[in-house]
Amino acid sequence: MKKIFFTTAVAFIMFSSCSNDNNTGPLASLTPNEVIDLKFLREEEKLARDVYMYSFDKYQISIFNSIAQSEQQHMDSVLNLLNKYGITDPASTQRGIFQNTELQALYNSLTAQSAISSIEALKVGATIEDLDINDIDDFINNTSKSDLLSVYDNLSCGSKNHLRAYTSQLDINGVNYIPQYITIDYYNTILSESNSGCGNK
Repeated sequence: MKKIFFTTAVAFIMFSSCSNDNNTGPLASLTPNEVIDLKFLREEEKLARDVYMYSFDKYQISIFNSIAQSEQQHMDSVLNLLNKYGITDPASTQRGIFQNTELQALYNSLTAQSAISSIEALKVGATIEDLDINDIDDFINNTSKSDLLSVYDNLSCGSKNHLRAYTSQLDINGVNYIPQYITIDYYNTILSESNSGCGNK
């Protein structure tokens, strides 16, 4: 079971544009776990996008809009894999609506927290990226397929960029984020690294 549980501008954020591996020839079938992971990830990236859109609408702070656009790219990358393997897309076209009941509950909880203040919304952003990185690491361990691994690596790279961005904004406001899903050592390693283009050439 997956673990679910101010500044008005950001000086610089690198966003990932996730490309897929265009393998030719007959498609190998996915394992049940790979299918579950892709469907979950499609909605998890939607959750990130929808929460950030909610926060941008409420506070008009540019980081939320910028990262929401990046999350849309992440959603599109996962959708490409779903289409490639003939898997039904679980994502609703309505903002804040999720087929996965745990993600629905998480969305409700995180938007309620985000509504408290812009600082809480930034904490929520860091929490979502923390969770994404942790889940994607699990998904990487569940597959050996190069096209899935390519997308997972790029999404993880993007989530690390986003985590650094949210952490930076919290630091500016005197708030220290403590990771809830990844280890503190892993978190500190991510913070020590530079932003990446995440597969962009």
